[in-house]
Amino acid sequence: MAWIMDTLSMVRGHTELGVVTGKPISLGGSLGRNEATARGCLYALREACNVKGMSLKGSRVSVHGFGNAGANIARLVAADGARVVAICDSKAGLYAEGGIDIQEALRHKAKTSSLTGLAGVKEIPRDDVLTVDCDILLPSALENAITLANVGQVKARIIAELANGPTTPGSDRVLADKGVFLVPDILANAGGVTVSYYEWVQDQYSFFWSESHINETLEQAMRTAFRGVHDTAHRYNTDMRTGAYILAVDRVAEATRVRGIFP
Repeated sequence: MAWIMDTLSMVRGHTELGVVTGKPISLGGSLGRNEATARGCLYALREACNVKGMSLKGSRVSVHGFGNAGANIARLVAADGARVVAICDSKAGLYAEGGIDIQEALRHKAKTSSLTGLAGVKEIPRDDVLTVDCDILLPSALENAITLANVGQVKARIIAELANGPTTPGSDRVLADKGVFLVPDILANAGGVTVSYYEWVQDQYSFFWSESHINETLEQAMRTAFRGVHDTAHRYNTDMRTGAYILAVDRVAEATRVRGIFP
């Protein structure tokens, strides 16, 4: 991203910080960007727990995927008091009913490039992380992870999609019929692009925010977005994904209507 920004700046003859986001901090990047996707999901997840009358503290959480989003959300929910009972990366799945030490898992992953061999846990097939007994499931890796082949075994009461498209359309209907509260990817993983927008805003003004200000602003945005989607889903007696579609299309339609008819 730094190279892209530099190349465009050379072509235009002056520095153009705002042409791309995800830049290093020293070149107009934003504090908080690295964990923004996971942090936005945390804020949405707190709201989902309120809707379901649950507490995130003490909830059993399973995280499918341990890349940037998965590792960060595991760390953040653990800091909120949740018990992370299962995690996986591309090589191994891990399970511990009493909870996994996420800080130790992060150190082990950084040292060995894999979760394989982490002490004090049971190794399981990585996709079994989707179907372990848990309260909250966070698919944070691949699309089409929850399919008609395994959706019947999903035990979570809340699912928040950190990955893009981890639930197939057919599985959506099964989960809705089971009463599972699903926070769709367009909402659950929106923290990353939201903080990218904050980076662009900071670049335009050459005025850079503290990380605490970024996190507070992100929390407000995520809570507002969650309430909008939830209220729409409730109004039309539908699921959260359909509620998000209705709200988004309605906003575009309203903007088109009020602009007028020119030309």
